[in-house]
Amino acid sequence: MVSGDSELSRAYARCEALARAHYENFPVASRLLPARMRPHIAAIYAFARTADDFADEPGLEDAARLRLLDEWRARLSEIASGNSSRAGGDEHAPVFLALGETIRTHRLPVELFEDLLSAFRQDVTTTRYRTWADVLDYCRRSANPVGRLVLRVAGYDDRRLDRASDALCTALQLTNFWQDLERDWSIGRLYVPADDRDRAGAREEDLAARRLTPEWRAVLRTMAERTRALFAEGRPVCDGVSGRLRWELRVTWLGGSTILDKLERSGFDVFRSRPTLAMKDAPGLMLKAALWYR
Repeated sequence: MVSGDSELSRAYARCEALARAHYENFPVASRLLPARMRPHIAAIYAFARTADDFADEPGLEDAARLRLLDEWRARLSEIASGNSSRAGGDEHAPVFLALGETIRTHRLPVELFEDLLSAFRQDVTTTRYRTWADVLDYCRRSANPVGRLVLRVAGYDDRRLDRASDALCTALQLTNFWQDLERDWSIGRLYVPADDRDRAGAREEDLAARRLTPEWRAVLRTMAERTRALFAEGRPVCDGVSGRLRWELRVTWLGGSTILDKLERSGFDVFRSRPTLAMKDAPGLMLKAALWYR
């Protein structure tokens, strides 16, 4: 709980409101987390969510998106150097006021935030990926830093946990790619590697016609198999932490796996229906989290 500074408390409250306002496949600063962690996770999320939105801002030229991201990075450098301003400037000032406090309190590596921004810039400049390794490199910067930051806020600095967290975060990012295939295609992006697409004989013309052909289903099955292997590789992080964070990570792991299950059952036809988590899924997820086995 943040106290002793009403302006700082308001800044954290703003970040938590932003976290609650966005749908995700996983809980963000939820009640499953220890109360002491929630404001800090919300600040990290608010920073990353807003920057990610810049990359997708409708109606903007790419140059304008990149300029917004460059300004975001400059402000990150400012708070990292201890020059954070009080929340009295523009609408984003509370995010940086809260984030600056979080970085200082937990001695968070600024490089992890810079990795996130490099991935968001790449979303503006890169719309296709040649190889699976290229996609994984994007995930290394777009998703994995978040898991490491959560561990650092919780007080963990362990290479084994970092590796498992990286695998889980990459699996979650990939699941979101397959879930959002239609959405990403509509804005010109495709995360299925060209090598795998060509090997399966899948054609972009069919996506343009909103057709999930047998070839596309085959390549997406391959993507799902690789993603499921990463979920398995990431599972140990759920057991390697203690307390309420363990519950948060179990539900996160189960939520991502459930979306992948739904994609497979639908034959990956997101043009017909985009699978999501619903309130009716919550009791089952909590039961599975309670029955979790090592």
